[in-house]
Amino acid sequence: MTPNAVVSTDALRARAATDPRAAVKEAARQFEAIFMQELMKSMRQATLASGMLDNAGTKLGSEMLDTQFATQMTGMPGGLSDLIARQLERQMGTPATAAPAAASKPVGSAARAADFSALNGQQRQVAFVQAHREAAQEAEAATGIPATFMLAQAAHESGWGQREIRNADGSAANNLFGIKAGAGWKGAVAEVTTTEFVDGQAKKSVQRFRAYASAADSFRDYARLMNESSRYAKVLEAGGDAKRFAQGLQAAGYATDPAYADKLARVINTTLRVQRMAV
Repeated sequence: MTPNAVVSTDALRARAATDPRAAVKEAARQFEAIFMQELMKSMRQATLASGMLDNAGTKLGSEMLDTQFATQMTGMPGGLSDLIARQLERQMGTPATAAPAAASKPVGSAARAADFSALNGQQRQVAFVQAHREAAQEAEAATGIPATFMLAQAAHESGWGQREIRNADGSAANNLFGIKAGAGWKGAVAEVTTTEFVDGQAKKSVQRFRAYASAADSFRDYARLMNESSRYAKVLEAGGDAKRFAQGLQAAGYATDPAYADKLARVINTTLRVQRMAV
């Protein structure tokens, strides 16, 4: 960021005393700028190999260019800074900025889903990992399945939070793993049209899915399913092997898509990269 774009910690504290919402917005903007700068740096390192012409001057120029681009991309409506600001306001107990009546947003789980939909690409992926990392870690402690694998499966099933299963009233069912409601399920249910593969052919049908009070409950129920159903024994035995984990789920009949294991393995690789940016 340029010197004028940075507000010192002392200045933020002073602003927070008189205008908490403005301080939150500025802190969120700076967090986003730092993230975007690191993202630009990692992308440059991944795509450009060092050559004989590299020197301190060219590296400094590249860093300055990255900073300029990051600053220009920071603070865009619906971007990461808006999501960070909302989270900070919730944690601080600061009332959220009132929105015009015509543009009012849903609350609770539906608001979280709207937040994911408003983000783009890697921003959405990072936000998804950050939102569900704690629940995934708890599920890892219960099952031994790496949290990254479960985050990836939740991301694959829900389209990184964009294709969440919804109840009849439009609210989020918080079913991140696409777990269906069988005869033994006694909880809430959401009926939606989904794609199933029958004899290798994709067909649309209405299916009953489990509905939860929160996304964390979805992770807990997934952990129970893995632990209590003998059909997923091979999944638990996969350990840290992403390929065995994905293939174990497909072999156990978790999904009807014949390419499920390959698709999930790719999302696991993506999630591993995203987690390095989400720390």
